[in-house]
Amino acid sequence: MTLDPKLLEILACPEDKGPLLWFADEDALYNPRLQRRYAVRDGIPVMLVDEAEQVDDAEHDRLTALAAAEGIQPTFGD
Repeated sequence: MTLDPKLLEILACPEDKGPLLWFADEDALYNPRLQRRYAVRDGIPVMLVDEAEQVDDAEHDRLTALAAAEGIQPTFGD
C-alpha cells in the first residue's frame, strides 16, 4: 500500500510529535525513539497511541537496520 507523499511529509507520532519511518511493505509507521509501531489499514494510518504496538529490542533492531539498508527516511526532518 502507498501513502500520499504530502501526507507523509506531515505525519508525526501523536505522543512525542517526532517523525516516523514508513515501511510500505509492512503497512506500518514506526517511531524508533519510543519503539512504537502504528498500523496502516486500508491506506489509512491508525495514529492512536492506545492501538500502537510497542516493539521489543530485537524488532527495533530489525526495523532500524531495514530502514538503513533500504534508505527509508523520516517523515520529516528532525
